[in-house]
Amino acid sequence: MVTAKEEGDLWGARAQEWARSSEPAWHDVFTAVLDQAKIGKGIRHLDIGCGAGGTLVLARERGAHVTGFDAAEALAILARERLPGAKILVGDMEDLPFIDQSFDAVTGINSFQFAGDQRQALAEAARVTRPGGSVTLLVWGPRDKCDLLGEVMSHIVALLPPRPPIPSLPLAARADELMREVGLEPEISGDITATLTYPDHATAVKAILSASESSIRQVGERLVREKAEKALTPFKGKDGTVRLRNMFRLITARRRET
Repeated sequence: MVTAKEEGDLWGARAQEWARSSEPAWHDVFTAVLDQAKIGKGIRHLDIGCGAGGTLVLARERGAHVTGFDAAEALAILARERLPGAKILVGDMEDLPFIDQSFDAVTGINSFQFAGDQRQALAEAARVTRPGGSVTLLVWGPRDKCDLLGEVMSHIVALLPPRPPIPSLPLAARADELMREVGLEPEISGDITATLTYPDHATAVKAILSASESSIRQVGERLVREKAEKALTPFKGKDGTVRLRNMFRLITARRRET
């Protein structure tokens, strides 16, 4: 099992490229999460898996008091640069370095699925949320409804050695149950569809490479780049942009008062 430190090393290896090429495509997804979580003026907001801080920048613009947490120091450095005065910490989401009931709202965008113990990660999110506060998570939907996972990243992941099968259900299928187990009551749970848009084919390739460090270390950047270039070509429009349509499960739960 990959540890938080190892995940942080992989995601932080191309931090600058992630921030430049990949993060902008997620703007609409970030906005959808913030809207559902009702992040606004005066809200004490923690984003778990904050990366380079894209969601937190938008949350601060809404007037929230923002805090970030990530496994990758290289990404956290970028977030600190973009968010002067904000606390951006690094570590394992299964052991958050915050006191109980520190936040009004916690978000996690494609982050909780990377926890070695997903239940424990959600329990930690619940612990640092005040009673009546919310935890909102977004995870990938079915692979066959996600262009990025099913049609692009599948070619990149195939370059890695076979891994043992995962015995449990995907987080999207079990998140409601796990949340209830840790004292969170799901309030809104459903699927959303969003299109990740890249200005050109070259930027889309760079975005894929920024999220493919495991494969790059296994077989080298040249082969991974070739796979990415070929996989992305069908999604290139006449105007040159690359659009990847994806389904996500978006869930907001309320921490029980007692």
